[in-house]
Amino acid sequence: METANTTAEAEEKPRPERKSKTKPNGKKPPAEEKKHYLEPEYTKVRVVDFDLKELVVLPPEIDLNEWLASNTTTFFNLINLQYSTISEFCTGDTCQAMTAACNTILLWQDEKGKKIKCTAPQYVDFVMSSVQKIVTDEDIFPTKYGKEFPNTFETLVKKICRFLFHVLAHIYWAHFKETVALDLQGHLNTLYAHFIVFIRVFNLVDPKEICIMDDLSEVLCNPPPPSPTAQNHVTER
Repeated sequence: METANTTAEAEEKPRPERKSKTKPNGKKPPAEEKKHYLEPEYTKVRVVDFDLKELVVLPPEIDLNEWLASNTTTFFNLINLQYSTISEFCTGDTCQAMTAACNTILLWQDEKGKKIKCTAPQYVDFVMSSVQKIVTDEDIFPTKYGKEFPNTFETLVKKICRFLFHVLAHIYWAHFKETVALDLQGHLNTLYAHFIVFIRVFNLVDPKEICIMDDLSEVLCNPPPPSPTAQNHVTER
């Protein structure tokens, strides 16, 4: 596991859109791959059927930083676990770049400011190494009673959430078929919706940073009300 770039930043680099439907040689450019994860047969699959906002709202008498630290650490562990289910399919050959929806390529920026185009598994390794280093640092994520959080805590939490969003976006874009084959789409959908609701409630990620997945977020985070004839609009797997 490489750790030299654990304090790095990530940058989204959308591929430029073509104004013409044909190339100069007369051939059509490759169409953007269909977003299978938006199909109703998949979006309706969850593992819970209640309002996720109830899980993320700050409980009375709980310190905000304590709540952010607890949830951020939990999401790190869950997203790391979710990625591990498809990691054997995410290789340097299959994922030569860290891709996401809307023809997005995510670049890693090292501590010297150099932008690096790396494979998806390398990018995820950078993310997980970076986040693990932060959440296990007692000076940043204190676990002992009475120890204060640093002034930079909220900034670091925002950075972590942005990184974790990138991992989820890549799983949906490049490995949703494998997730369905493993019958884990319900877990992925629930984790994604829970995470998006969390970062929205506490304003942890700029909406522009996550807009590439707005179509899925709206479906999963704002589900339509159940029909009168249906006892439950959620399919459990």
